[in-house]
Amino acid sequence: MGITKKVTVLAVGLGLVTLSACGSSGGDDSGGSGGSKTVTLVSHNSWAVSEDVVAAFEKQSGYKLKVLEDGDAGQAVNKAILTKDNPQGDVFFGVDNTLLSRALDNGLFQSYEAKGSDRIRPEYRVDEDKHRVTPVDTGDICVNYDKAWFEQKKLTPPKTFDDLVEPAYKDLLVVENAATSSPGLGFLLGTAAQYGDEGWEGYWKKLKDNGVKVVDGWEQAYNEEFSGSAGGKEAKADRPLVVSYASSPPAEVIYADPRPDTAPTGVAEGTCFRQVEYAGLLSNAKNPEGGKALLDFMAGQTFQEDMPLSMFVYPVREGAKVPAEFVKFGPQAKEPRTMDPAKIAENRDQWVKSWTSLVLK
Repeated sequence: MGITKKVTVLAVGLGLVTLSACGSSGGDDSGGSGGSKTVTLVSHNSWAVSEDVVAAFEKQSGYKLKVLEDGDAGQAVNKAILTKDNPQGDVFFGVDNTLLSRALDNGLFQSYEAKGSDRIRPEYRVDEDKHRVTPVDTGDICVNYDKAWFEQKKLTPPKTFDDLVEPAYKDLLVVENAATSSPGLGFLLGTAAQYGDEGWEGYWKKLKDNGVKVVDGWEQAYNEEFSGSAGGKEAKADRPLVVSYASSPPAEVIYADPRPDTAPTGVAEGTCFRQVEYAGLLSNAKNPEGGKALLDFMAGQTFQEDMPLSMFVYPVREGAKVPAEFVKFGPQAKEPRTMDPAKIAENRDQWVKSWTSLVLK
């Protein structure tokens, strides 16, 4: 999750399915993860951290940090599971509450209770008997709207799931594929939380009849299809509603030059689903001690306070400060939809299968 360094890549983990190294400060890397000097983090494409924070970790721990970004969150998790016997790194970051059970059931992580875990807000803690993952950040998946488009049309933007199926919003919404995209899956789970096991399919039939457009991932939806984004304006996109994040509006402000006084996009708060992201020590990590040091750092104050303006997510550590502009333009939803991880685990795969059959065929 999160919104990366550029406004053209504004959200959680969606992007090219390639593997690239970044975030390393150089130095002797010949030993790879197996060497005593390097710790390797595997992440989705939205990993971002300030250079001085990386430097602080490297000075404090004695390890050089290497980051491998591996596509969308869902794809990255699946690849990590397939390579778990010979993992690409030591720590995996970016598995969220929608996919957590898949990672745990497949033995992706080994137990380690990060130092500072007692400062993580209780509502975000999971797996407390085994401590296989450490909560790192949280954010809300929500429908975003293009303020200028709705003002020009003199149409009130939608506020709730129910609004989205009204005739006034026909052919306006673009969403991500629930089978390939973490915000797409989060939005599906939000509708299941709203309408229940028996009602969500009927809701999606209405959305389909109302002209919802489905694309593979967030980057395509937001930067190519959504008229309210900087990328969408350049592409002359024509969809003023998109599934993105509550933190997308502040990114549009912060990365704009000149910076506007108000965000050009808004959030339909009645469509939000609360997402939590975790990191864990990979089961066959070649440098487990370095991985433990990294998890300790990610749970700490310095890293937690860097995240809002680096990855556009909220910290989970009690007392971690959030920048004023982030709070102003990207406040957390007051009543987000949530779902018990056990219920997600029980139903996710079948729901995605049914959704695919219903919406894409």
